[in-house]
Amino acid sequence: MSDGYNGWANYETWNVALWIGNDEGLYNDAKRCSNYTDFRLRMNEWFREYDEREDGSAPEILFCTPDGVAWNDPSLDTDALDEMIKELGE
Repeated sequence: MSDGYNGWANYETWNVALWIGNDEGLYNDAKRCSNYTDFRLRMNEWFREYDEREDGSAPEILFCTPDGVAWNDPSLDTDALDEMIKELGE
């Protein structure tokens, strides 16, 4: 990891890593994933489950962190997030 923002490449990557590491549900799901792409696919599965509900409502966390960083933000350092998720599963 570089030292761009609290040891992460940028704010967006740091924020996503922060939420994955500090939210019990996100943390537990990330531990079951092999990389960040798998984690995002799991988030998409959650979205489909909510999308199929009658009212079509979905919690905002399926789209972005509570701080507003999108899980698919193009500036994310996915290599660093892959490494973090790999370490969680060990």
